[in-house]
Amino acid sequence: MSAAAAAILGRFVACHVRTRAALTARALKHKPRLPLCGPPSRFSSSRFDPDGSGQPTTWDAFGIWDDRIDEPIMLPPSIKYGTPIPKVSLARVGGASLLGRRKENEDRLQACQITDAVLYFAVFDGHGGPQAADFCHKHMKTFIKDLVAKEEDLELVLSKAFLEVDKALAKHLLSSSDASQQSAGSTATVALLRDGIELVVASVGDSRALLCRKGKAVKLTVDHTPERKDERERIKNSGGYVAWNSLGQPHVNGRLAMTRSIGDFDLKNAGVTAEPETKRITLHHAHDAFLALTTDGINFIMNSQEICDVISQCHDPKEAAQRISEQALQYGSEDNSTAMVVPFGAWGKHKSPHIASTFSRSFNSTGRWA
Repeated sequence: MSAAAAAILGRFVACHVRTRAALTARALKHKPRLPLCGPPSRFSSSRFDPDGSGQPTTWDAFGIWDDRIDEPIMLPPSIKYGTPIPKVSLARVGGASLLGRRKENEDRLQACQITDAVLYFAVFDGHGGPQAADFCHKHMKTFIKDLVAKEEDLELVLSKAFLEVDKALAKHLLSSSDASQQSAGSTATVALLRDGIELVVASVGDSRALLCRKGKAVKLTVDHTPERKDERERIKNSGGYVAWNSLGQPHVNGRLAMTRSIGDFDLKNAGVTAEPETKRITLHHAHDAFLALTTDGINFIMNSQEICDVISQCHDPKEAAQRISEQALQYGSEDNSTAMVVPFGAWGKHKSPHIASTFSRSFNSTGRWA
């Protein structure tokens, strides 16, 4: 075969391959950005730049379900971890906080960027006044940012940050002439997301974090209450005691319904600590739909799978946060109701055909649901 004939055959084969690829992409509802036949030098086999245009591929190109996340792929982390990782945009994060039947909303929530690689998400539920929750809302991210600059281990960063915020709050309240503020405290549930794939969560108290994976709720936190045998024993060993009220609810020294918190300095000698429990998890964006952070106004009335199911029915994370907060109040919650929803790659992929409901919750919102 002559060189000219070989060249013609080569161009024909290359054109045929690109045509087949374009038809396949069209079948997947992804419009190619190149003509069907172009110079072979412009074709790229990279899954991050499949058409050789130099434009970043969006996560949308990797899925075929409705409501999927449409964010660009982050190249350095994707290359580092060997899997496509979509950018998690703060603009898409949903948050809602409702007063409920309380006189004051003591819940706080926050989402921001700590560094180029680390995102920060947090909910705080104050008690005994909003002072502790306000302090955490204002200062927690600053302590974390300072520690991230010096420490690689995000679990260690969060543990140190919680304890340092607690110490700083103690100094702040000591400068106040109001002695009653010594009983102010707050839960804290904080999540850090590094490179869009490494998720680390820390918590004290009974605000929660859950991950929706393949439509199932994966609990990332466990409530710190005297109902836990290990926590009850720790309180007793620290010199405190647990007393049950008329509703059968246990409280530390007859006052506090949680065994760990930021603040509550009048109960530090009874074992109430600000040291968090932490958990690290690697995200799989093909299966993980969202992270949800919720306060006990929601958790006491809705179980984790129900929260996951309700959010999965929503088209947008902002709508989801609002709906889950309203749903808890409709079910009978009397507390402040706060939720944050952070979408991941499988957002919209797993929708439950129905949402289970427990009728008895309308009559009693004091139970602690799993």
